[in-house]
Amino acid sequence: MTPFETIEIDEMRTACDGGGGPLGHPKVYLSLAPAGRVECPYCSRLFVNRAALRASGDRPPAPRNGPQGPAVRGPAEGSRP
Repeated sequence: MTPFETIEIDEMRTACDGGGGPLGHPKVYLSLAPAGRVECPYCSRLFVNRAALRASGDRPPAPRNGPQGPAVRGPAEGSRP
């Protein structure tokens, strides 16, 4: 299944809350080891480590919303004070 959203990160551990708010899910902590990628069991977001991605020469699958929708590339600008 193609992931809903692909998020490239620099860390090998991450947390996902489904985007927070009323449409989110309980926060889960995920490890990207050993493959450098992991899919959230709640919302199917795919987290990919950039270094592992470059080393493998692989590309993450396109988001479910089609090729015209850009993949998320980390936290949105302005999301943190």
